[in-house]
Amino acid sequence: MTEQASRGVRHFLKDTDLSPTEQAEVLDLALRLKAAPYSAQPLAGPGSARKTVAVIFDKTSTRTRVSFSTGVSDLGGTPLIINPGESQIGHKESVEDTARVLERMVAAIVWRTGPHQGLVDMAAHSRVPVVNALCDDYHPCQLLADLLTVREHKGKLAGLSMAYLGDAANNMANSYLLAGVTAGMHVRIAGPEGYLPDPGVVAEAEAVAAATGGSVLVTADAAAALEGADVVATDTWVSMGQEAEKEARMTLFRDYSIDAAAMGKAAEDAIFLHCLPAYRGYEVAGEVIDGPQSVVWDEAENRLHAQKALLAWLLHRSGQASVEGLE
Repeated sequence: MTEQASRGVRHFLKDTDLSPTEQAEVLDLALRLKAAPYSAQPLAGPGSARKTVAVIFDKTSTRTRVSFSTGVSDLGGTPLIINPGESQIGHKESVEDTARVLERMVAAIVWRTGPHQGLVDMAAHSRVPVVNALCDDYHPCQLLADLLTVREHKGKLAGLSMAYLGDAANNMANSYLLAGVTAGMHVRIAGPEGYLPDPGVVAEAEAVAAATGGSVLVTADAAAALEGADVVATDTWVSMGQEAEKEARMTLFRDYSIDAAAMGKAAEDAIFLHCLPAYRGYEVAGEVIDGPQSVVWDEAENRLHAQKALLAWLLHRSGQASVEGLE
């Protein structure tokens, strides 16, 4: 039995794939790598089994593409970018067979895709780490960057209240729930009836919160979610594939827009997050996203540092490379 097989391969397919302790460990490493970008290079040393990371895109991207490409290079490796339509995955070749091929050539597989089940199938047939770079149900890498940003600006995570407003039936709302309570935060999700998180995700978040001291509030009342919040977040109201619904969504979500009045309901020192791209005048006012409470550019940069830490951590825990300072 190889060391890798004996220790088990670690994947990151959803936010709760990291325990509270492990999440904190990844964020600690991210802070270290932000301060010293080349202090960990698990893909460069002689102990690394492979040095290339496959980064697969089924959807267009800016931050995910740049942050993973740069991050893999910073870790001493080579990113292999596979753009939409450039592979046979899922049409001429099954996900399972693709996984069996890639695991023999690369150190890790990063995939930005649609259905979450594809990632589950990929991981089930891969002996190298598989990372969810976004899917229809979760955006866990974004939440690592968000938590890193909150920790930088607030000095802690546990005990803080975080409000997310808008389309709450999407991957961002799900990940805010799961990642937030894993960190011991009080997560409040607000959106119109019919656009609230899946009850199964809410139940999972509540179970995690019971163990970490966090809490969950899901409501149609925007003011209730915002009241005294330490962190305020939102996302675009029209995601990829929803363009035909744009006009209806503009009306539906209007009461959940983050403007100065909305921020006034939050804590005086609240910070504002947005995963980007942002549409000023819709989900967020220009005076908010470009104002003093906004930390969205730190948040965008932190995709790089959080994902570097995640990859290094996964490679270390999977027995493929060693990272100094990790047990």
